[in-house]
Amino acid sequence: MAFLYLTEQGSSLRREGQRLVVVKEKTELLDIPASKVESVLVFGNVQVTTQALHLLLELGVELALLTSHGRLLGQLTSPATKNVVLREAQHSRRSDPAFTLSLAQSIVSGKLLNGLELIREFTHNHSETDLKAESGRMVALCSEVPRQVDLSSLLGIEGAGAHTYFQGFAKMLRHGFRFTGRQRRPSPDPVNALLSLGYTMVYNEILSLLDGIGFDPYLGFYHQSRYGHATLASDLLEEFRSPLVDRLTLGVVNNRVFGELDFYLHSGSGDMYLKDAAIKRYFAEYEHFVTRPVKTADPDREWSCRQLFRRQAERLKEALTGSAPYRPYRFCW
Repeated sequence: MAFLYLTEQGSSLRREGQRLVVVKEKTELLDIPASKVESVLVFGNVQVTTQALHLLLELGVELALLTSHGRLLGQLTSPATKNVVLREAQHSRRSDPAFTLSLAQSIVSGKLLNGLELIREFTHNHSETDLKAESGRMVALCSEVPRQVDLSSLLGIEGAGAHTYFQGFAKMLRHGFRFTGRQRRPSPDPVNALLSLGYTMVYNEILSLLDGIGFDPYLGFYHQSRYGHATLASDLLEEFRSPLVDRLTLGVVNNRVFGELDFYLHSGSGDMYLKDAAIKRYFAEYEHFVTRPVKTADPDREWSCRQLFRRQAERLKEALTGSAPYRPYRFCW
């Protein structure tokens, strides 16, 4: 199933029978059977006809509207996939402090262990880079996760882990890209811009997936509720940050897929962004990365990260309904 990234400014998505067609100034850019589309992401000034929207709703295809820079504005979702029983279980479990803490510990443990594994992978391939201090600190913090008695103390461990991890991440970057630590709103440099864009892409995918399965994406367990933020999507995003977005960022920087000239600084917000031509290349890199097979603890089959998103959502569903405890995704290399 295809993910459509509509980035050509001034183009329009139309319906022709059971097909989706992208047109700009009478030139046809794309023609694809709607049945082969899983999700549509519309960036910036791209029009979508009512007829195309009807077809997407009929087929249960999610459509996300984003700014040209990748910030999510909203989504169109078919009402056919709402699962009230699952949502009742989710709300019931959210009011259980013991369950909430246990699930949050699993989420943070998964995030820290996957970050540690990325550091170990890089050290294995680049023995000249000294990451012993970061590795040791990450190991110590991972051991502290099960001892935390509330979400506040758990947040402190996660924050210390992220700080240590990004100190190591800075050492992994090549070719003079400046990175002094994780920063967002604004993202002041190319590396932070790539990280922010990647996290946004995965967040959007997980949000659409959760909504389609029938979860309430805005009711999380680790991240605290706030208006307009799908905290459950942020919960599941955590374990994919290092093995997906951070590895992708290292790859496109260290392999010179992008250079400093592919970015520009927005004078109003202070954010660094990819230029129009570069962001199209980024989506191609992202799509390749998220669909290629990755190693997991399951030796009997290969998974892509996109398939792992669904597997983790199903694991969460099982945890909420009492079928099995939640097991975070563990990155292997």
